[in-house]
Amino acid sequence: MRLILADDSILLREGLVRLLEEEGHEVAAAVGDAEALLAAVAADKPDVAVVDVRMPPTHTDEGLRAALRLRESHPDVGVLVLSQYVEQGYAAELLAGRGEGVGYLLKDRVSEVEEFLEALERVHAGGTAIDPEVVRRLLARTTRADPLARLTERERSVLEHMAQGFANASIAKRLHVSQSAVEKHISSIFDKLELSHSSGYSPRVLAVLRYLGG
Repeated sequence: MRLILADDSILLREGLVRLLEEEGHEVAAAVGDAEALLAAVAADKPDVAVVDVRMPPTHTDEGLRAALRLRESHPDVGVLVLSQYVEQGYAAELLAGRGEGVGYLLKDRVSEVEEFLEALERVHAGGTAIDPEVVRRLLARTTRADPLARLTERERSVLEHMAQGFANASIAKRLHVSQSAVEKHISSIFDKLELSHSSGYSPRVLAVLRYLGG
């Protein structure tokens, strides 16, 4: 796939370039700030943009805002956001408009090369890839009053994997159950979250958004 990288850390940026090129991918550009990212995507549209959340000049949310702009102006470009910390609101904001071709990973996950490359492939294929640690933190925010409290432990586990972007077959493999069992759990999740008859919207996406919103 063709990629554009945006990260103000030269070491990480160059390390990612080397890693991705060794895996046979093409890095069309590697830049250090949000404006350069937007210009690079406009000039040479990639399959996926890999974007740091915090970049110059303020090192707060420039990368995130650039990623959201890319989602609007180039909806066919996948966006994989990298963050140093679990910033819970960002994952939900990224998915709020269209939960396809998007990912949110902690930078530590890059060292897990196979997991990072798998997440990149999922985003490229139009799926989602949410860091397990982000999902766990969001899970910890739920309260008794939350509709998620209605879910069984197994249903919550299935929903956690859905939030990470795994398809039913992959969830079944990871939980060591049949695919039909996963489908039954998902149906129950939709019922308990009152999403079974959500006209015009994907109940799967709505369930993940409900989960990420905590």
